[in-house]
Amino acid sequence: MDFTGQAIRVRRSYTLHGGISTPKSGKVRSVPLVGDVAQAIAALADREHWTGDDDLVFAGPLGGFQDGQSLRKRYKEALRKAGLRELRLHDLRHTFGTLAIERASILQVKAWMGHADVQTTMRYLHHKSRRDEARLLEEAFAVAGPDALTARP
Repeated sequence: MDFTGQAIRVRRSYTLHGGISTPKSGKVRSVPLVGDVAQAIAALADREHWTGDDDLVFAGPLGGFQDGQSLRKRYKEALRKAGLRELRLHDLRHTFGTLAIERASILQVKAWMGHADVQTTMRYLHHKSRRDEARLLEEAFAVAGPDALTARP
């Protein structure tokens, strides 16, 4: 993790069958972390065990992977403590994509989410707010000037 640059690198993934694999896309990717998240994760470096570069961020009791049931239990407890409604863990990924597409380009979101094809990322475009589109067009025509309407390509 690069806490100075506020990013996390996804190099490996844990499979449902208990193995370690490359990410689905086969590519390592870097995902930016917002400041609060970067600080919270950086604080984990102060824990007594499992602080090495190859150690897990959310390690099980013995430093290894958590089984799915204990991970879900910890996740649900965190939601309850935060006063948030229950969401599936994978819903967080979709929330990320939906919120990220509001401010970032589709290519940035594609890279962050590790999609192999931009078509996969395009599913998040229908969530993008359209409230500024009229203003954008107004600005585009204002910059182009009145002759732009009569100019022929």
